[in-house]
Amino acid sequence: MKKIIHSIALPFLFFVSQSANCQQYKTVEDTLKLQKEYLDVSTDIAGINQKLSDAQENLKKDQSKVVHKDSDAQTSAESSSNQASKATNGTVKDARKAKRKAKAAYTDAKQARSANETMISEEKKIKKLSNELQKKQERLQELDTMRAAINKLVHPS
Repeated sequence: MKKIIHSIALPFLFFVSQSANCQQYKTVEDTLKLQKEYLDVSTDIAGINQKLSDAQENLKKDQSKVVHKDSDAQTSAESSSNQASKATNGTVKDARKAKRKAKAAYTDAKQARSANETMISEEKKIKKLSNELQKKQERLQELDTMRAAINKLVHPS
């Protein structure tokens, strides 16, 4: 039964995906549809460009935040280590200070890791938006080609 469903469903899905991807505007009657899609794609490109510039600004902020948080974490870890060495030969008060500094170092390390993850996420977002922008620009070029072909039909030289 599954084989029958797969043998019917797969060609149908293939046909539907092909018809959506291969939409061609070839005649003068298709001009209105072409113009609408052209406008939609142009609007999408403008939106993606805006999102891309925002993401790039966020990345710059995230990169500086990562540097700052890494520095804080390293300083905090060194301070904790120094306090721990004092506490080995010191009093209970020194041990409590060492424990507080260790907690602070741990918190700073978590914040540094979080900032790094945020930066990586922003880099992935930029890559995704760049790929999407490239696809939209390619589609816009295809539409330009179709528009030129229709113009040649209407106004032969």
